[in-house]
Amino acid sequence: MSIDHPSFGRMDANRVIIFDTTLRDGEQSPGFSMNLAEKLRMAEALEELGVDVMEAGFPVASKGDFDSVYQIAQKVKNTVVCALARSGGKNDIASAGEAIKPARRGRIHNFISTSPLHMKYKLRMEPETVLEVIEAGNRAARQFTDDVEWSAEDGSRTEPDFLCRCVETAIRAGATTINIPDTVGYSTPEDMARIFADLRARVPGADGVIFSTHNHNDLGLGVANTIAALKAGARQVECTINGIGERAGNAALEEIIMVLRTRHDVLPYTTGIHTERLLRTSRMLATITGFDVQPNKAIVGRNAFAHESGIHQDGILKNAATYEIMTPESVGWNRSSLVLGKHSGRAAFRDKLKAMGYENLEEAQFNEAFSRFKDLADRKKVIYDEDLVALVDDEVRDHARIRFVALDVTAGSRRPATADLVLEVDGKREEGHAEGQGPVDAAFNAIRAIVAHDATLQLYSVGAVTEGSDAQARTSVRLEEGGKLVDGQGADADTLVSAVRAYVHALNKLLVKRDRAEPAALDA
Repeated sequence: MSIDHPSFGRMDANRVIIFDTTLRDGEQSPGFSMNLAEKLRMAEALEELGVDVMEAGFPVASKGDFDSVYQIAQKVKNTVVCALARSGGKNDIASAGEAIKPARRGRIHNFISTSPLHMKYKLRMEPETVLEVIEAGNRAARQFTDDVEWSAEDGSRTEPDFLCRCVETAIRAGATTINIPDTVGYSTPEDMARIFADLRARVPGADGVIFSTHNHNDLGLGVANTIAALKAGARQVECTINGIGERAGNAALEEIIMVLRTRHDVLPYTTGIHTERLLRTSRMLATITGFDVQPNKAIVGRNAFAHESGIHQDGILKNAATYEIMTPESVGWNRSSLVLGKHSGRAAFRDKLKAMGYENLEEAQFNEAFSRFKDLADRKKVIYDEDLVALVDDEVRDHARIRFVALDVTAGSRRPATADLVLEVDGKREEGHAEGQGPVDAAFNAIRAIVAHDATLQLYSVGAVTEGSDAQARTSVRLEEGGKLVDGQGADADTLVSAVRAYVHALNKLLVKRDRAEPAALDA
């Protein structure tokens, strides 16, 4: 059975719409944030990946969120640009409608809670009032676009009969996509299958809309619940790159896609995703957010195709299919043996970066990365791919208002450590001097001497990019200010320099996050 959709036309029954919410739900992850330039870069990467819909933000939340949705709507050419809004928010729908106005194809995604718990304690609304809000919100959204999505927040814990009434109301008021999220990650696959089968069987007009599933990963069931929903008739999946999102995150896009591709024998669904771009998109997000993917992460973790067991290695050498159910190349891993060293030139460096997925570096970023590569090559015997990723990632991050320039530190057991630091702040060179309990403390105090702030250090972690005493250090820093958390990363052959780069990266993100505020709560 095919379905007509305002943005996608007549759809084959087994075509699955990929709705990516990395830029909205994903960015709400504790410690994560993106400025406008970073969101635009990520939006471009998502479109190249082939996502059908990208949820670009929550326009009413702040001017920054509105601007990012508006500019993404201007930039994106093929992907549907979606803006989030509360069904009963006083200005939400209008703000979302204005934000998506430049888009070739725009969507408004409005939502309201429907579970007894949320209605009683969060909304303080009676069920009949919620139904009225659903109708008014979707009718208002249809004034701006024919592509309207409605979500039942905490839908998986909503009473079945009331959920049917809510969905029927939304469809009657003009919603063309109905999303039933497992907002708190409570459900099992059996729960999700029952919910979607029930709605499709009982709700009038259900055969004329797309059902969508949005699963959080609190119990580690996000992807499994997504697959169960698809088998029960959902044809849109809401997901994020690397599975980022509130609390334990969302169902991971790369995992869903490779499940569908690898097990096409039992899941005969198709998408528009270019799987060979999965790894580079994952790495770009990790670079922007300053949050590395765990090594054993499915599909995009660095151990996903690594084999240490002798039995496994023997099998792989004889036939890769013995222990690999997909090829590394199918998701973007590169097995190039090209080795770079201190005698390598700009052309070889550029070719290597291109093979690793860094195709669109600005000339200034490339020049700075090449300069740091040559400096590193003078100090290291062997340059690994991981070394290049670390130093290039430092350059492709949007440094925004603060940029590291230089650091000198004196330390030892006989006297307090001191640090002399040079930063570029809003284009102006600034110098700071400070003492500390150790060299890292002194360096961080020097940052405070230049850029005054009240953020507290919540996390400081140092690891080696590769093996050996000459390995680059990769430092992670987490700052907290007024309940706002941000993570930063930095890499350098000098551990102290990598620490300062990480702190500066986090501080830049904190400056962006300061401008954001939660929208006012809904009144009953």
